[in-house]
Amino acid sequence: MPRLFPILAVLLLTAWPLTVQGQEADTQEHGERDKGAMDHAQMDMSGMGVGGQGMQGMDHFHHAKPVSTGNDEPGDAPPPPVPIDFPAERFFSPDRMAAARAAMLTEMTFTTFALQVDQLEFRTGKSGAGFGWEGQAWYGGDIDRVILASEGEGTFGERAERIEVNAYWRHAIDPWFNLQLGIRQDFRPDPQRTYALVGIEGLAPYWFELQGQLLVSNKGDLHARGKAAYTQRITQSLLIEPEAEVDFAFQDVPALSIEAGFERLELGARLRYERNRSLAPYVGVHWERKLGPTAYLARAAGAGLSGVSTVFGVRAMF
Repeated sequence: MPRLFPILAVLLLTAWPLTVQGQEADTQEHGERDKGAMDHAQMDMSGMGVGGQGMQGMDHFHHAKPVSTGNDEPGDAPPPPVPIDFPAERFFSPDRMAAARAAMLTEMTFTTFALQVDQLEFRTGKSGAGFGWEGQAWYGGDIDRVILASEGEGTFGERAERIEVNAYWRHAIDPWFNLQLGIRQDFRPDPQRTYALVGIEGLAPYWFELQGQLLVSNKGDLHARGKAAYTQRITQSLLIEPEAEVDFAFQDVPALSIEAGFERLELGARLRYERNRSLAPYVGVHWERKLGPTAYLARAAGAGLSGVSTVFGVRAMF
């Protein structure tokens, strides 16, 4: 066994030069083949028309950059027609289909009753402790409703300064706005007045709640009222609601100490905790001021022109 190692060593040393020479020969042969196949630097290309004249016969249309004409406009083709081939019409007559659609519309129309108290509050300020309320009850559906609404305010220990009751029909004129037609009865201040009422209310862009009313009294005097409110959610349960209300008289009403022009402006903001929509407490501030010539009459009579108060109340829905 020891004699085999010298013999194997001699054989390996003898075969190594032959292996190296074979690899070098193969490498040289492949290089010459690649050069012969790929090296075109020494080739004469004059006969192939590589210059500008030789390429004139070739079509380069598909390689050109598209040119804008300046009249490119987006398509304005009309949309496809609404399909009217309902599967059920293949099996039932048009009369039965019309009756079924009418029945479905009747069944999907619903009427409900609700009582909503937007404001029921205690007010405290320099002029003393007072109260205020605003709410409505309604019966009907999304399209038509009969509404009984009331609002007012006063000071504890005295007669209420303002009591209003509205009864009107509300009709949806589009998904966002409603028409109001009805009457309003003012029990305070004296003398009492009854008004014919026409108005519009709804949700304006950016979620502003708007209301405008035009009123004609049984004595012929014309008034207008506008309201605006916005509800901003701060957290999941905390909301703030600023609002404004303004009254305008189109002529003098001496019996009510009102002069033509803007009569009264109310501004308020209420921070409401609404964990449950059926009963939500709030705290806020309320400011009111008489305006224009009506303010001059109030000053001459010794009445206050403006007042600010802190309010504590609840908003409820039943």
